[in-house]
Amino acid sequence: MPKKIILYRHGKSDWDADYSNDHERPLAERGIKSAKTMGQLLACSEQFPELVITSSAIRAKQTLELSIKAGNWTCEVIENDSLYYGGIEAIHEIIKNLPKNYSRVMLIGHEPKWSSLCSKFIGGGDITFPTAAMARIDFECSKWQDLKFGMGTLRWMLQPSFFTKGQFTQFE
Repeated sequence: MPKKIILYRHGKSDWDADYSNDHERPLAERGIKSAKTMGQLLACSEQFPELVITSSAIRAKQTLELSIKAGNWTCEVIENDSLYYGGIEAIHEIIKNLPKNYSRVMLIGHEPKWSSLCSKFIGGGDITFPTAAMARIDFECSKWQDLKFGMGTLRWMLQPSFFTKGQFTQFE
């Protein structure tokens, strides 16, 4: 079965909040709204992840919690410091070591890593991840350990601003 990765950047963070370091920075109101929108959107498309690996940063964990609740997802969740502190190669190793039984996995993390990772997976291109954006990349391999840079196909990339204005107000 082909493997699918959904890269999800955390929602907009609150630079004016009281926090001791970048890792502890929470979501802003706009980030909260966007996380709920994206959670519902993924639920409507029935493309739930089977497993979510989230950065240990507060804003990433909040994004996940709000998305799961808004979309009523049921999935396993793992927190991993490497999505915050590690580089592209460390994240690639996490993916390559995933159990074979998962076919759709979501990673919640940060810029500029997500743009770089997405670009490397699809073999190049200039990719930019706005806050709370999601991108699904498909890989024609049956084992995560066979996943290599350049072999992915970008199936879609969505950002919350497309779904929170006008006719899509049910997500607000």
